[in-house]
Amino acid sequence: MSRIGRNPITVPATVTVSVDNATVTVKGPNGTMERTLPAGITVKQDGDTLTVERPDDERESRSLHGLTRTLISNMVVGVTDGWSKELEIIGVGYRAAAKGSEALELALGFSHPVNFSAPKGITFEVPAPTRVIIKGADKEVVGQVAASIRKLRKPEPYKGKGVRYLGEKVVRKAGKAAK
Repeated sequence: MSRIGRNPITVPATVTVSVDNATVTVKGPNGTMERTLPAGITVKQDGDTLTVERPDDERESRSLHGLTRTLISNMVVGVTDGWSKELEIIGVGYRAAAKGSEALELALGFSHPVNFSAPKGITFEVPAPTRVIIKGADKEVVGQVAASIRKLRKPEPYKGKGVRYLGEKVVRKAGKAAK
């Protein structure tokens, strides 16, 4: 049995979950999310708990069991509390500015500012010119947007300049050795 897959998911009172055939829909204060279940995986609702079950002990079923449970749990957390990622911008002249809560203007050392618009359901906060907070209900989309912004100017190993996740350690390299 999957240690993750067999754990029940507790559903808060503010969230409603409906299971129709192979589709799970989660509604809460932060929005509505929907996911199609893999073949063979079933979700049973018993009051305020959800349990994910698999049909057999085949390798594929075992791998999808824990994955499906985690994805549904992430949906429940997303519609109640939401997910966020923080990015840190390091470098002389590197900064971010919010254009509303749906777009960012980034100065990353290029000859032009980089405009980045948020996909549906994602909002940006810029508490300081060198810090960006990405918020949303879908954990996958929040992580993908953070990765896309980081990809615009990855942290380089010599001076450490670029966009990085908050708390990310960048392994520094030694420069040229003088003779």
